[in-house]
Amino acid sequence: MQVKLKSLSKNEDFKFILNGRKASNKYSTIFYRNLVSRSKKNLNISFITKKKIGTAVIRNKIKRRLRNIMNEALKKIKINLNYSYLLIARKTVLDDEYKFIKVKIFKEFEKIK
Repeated sequence: MQVKLKSLSKNEDFKFILNGRKASNKYSTIFYRNLVSRSKKNLNISFITKKKIGTAVIRNKIKRRLRNIMNEALKKIKINLNYSYLLIARKTVLDDEYKFIKVKIFKEFEKIK
């Protein structure tokens, strides 16, 4: 069974997850919480970049990088699908190399069980 990334859409879901637990590293802050009203067959995750980081082109590049990392994470590590995730990116995602970002984010998701 192939697991797909599914984005959160409701404002109350975002607020609910922001009140949950969080894990931080150099590249991002990951908020996670169990949502009752969602499918457990997909990975519910949303990527957020603040306008302070840069223009829309830069913000979209950061989100593409993070989405690609999460697709690889689904294949290589075990991610808890019971949680919904909110990943808030920091400016350092754009500045550092892809492989370093990937390693750090993989470690954070392995800690979340």
